[in-house]
Amino acid sequence: MDTLRAKIRHVPDFPKAGILFYDITTLLRDRAGFKLAVDSLALPYADRNVDLVVGIESRGFILGAAVADRLGVGFVPIRKPGKLPAKTMRESFQLEYGTDSLEMHEDAIEAGQRVLIVDDVLATGGTAAAASSLVRRCRGDLLGLAFLIELVALNGRSKLESESVYAVLKY
Repeated sequence: MDTLRAKIRHVPDFPKAGILFYDITTLLRDRAGFKLAVDSLALPYADRNVDLVVGIESRGFILGAAVADRLGVGFVPIRKPGKLPAKTMRESFQLEYGTDSLEMHEDAIEAGQRVLIVDDVLATGGTAAAASSLVRRCRGDLLGLAFLIELVALNGRSKLESESVYAVLKY
C-alpha cells in the first residue's frame, strides 16, 4: 500500500487552519494508482452479494461509482442538501471543522437491499454515521463501510461501532 500512499498529496491548513487534508486527486489521475485503489476497496466485498454501493459527495462519488462498476452493482449518491431532484431524506452531523447535512432520495434503496457505503476518508465519523443512518432509514441492509483512508487518531470508528468498517490506508 506504500504505492497508494506515495500518490496522495498532503495539503496543510485546508479547508481551514490546523486541518491536514489528504488530497486524492493526485492518486485519481494515476492510472495504476486509481485501479489499485478501486480494486483494494472492492475486493473485500466481491463475494458479499452487494446490491448497491452508496457514495458520499464528492470524492465518494468517484470511488463509489468505480467500486459499484467493479462489483457489477448499482450506485446511489448521497449529496449535500438541495442537490437531488426528487423527494429526499436528510441527516445532519458534526464534522471535525463544523456541521453539515446529507440527503438521499427516499426511494434510492429498497427494503432489504444489501448496501456498501464507500467514501475517501474516515475522520471523526460524522459523515459516515449520517450516511449509515440514511441507509437504515430506507431499510437497507448495511453490509459495511469502505474507506480509502482512515485517520485513526480522530477515532471515527467509535461512531460506527456496530458497523463493519474497512480502510485501505491508515494514517
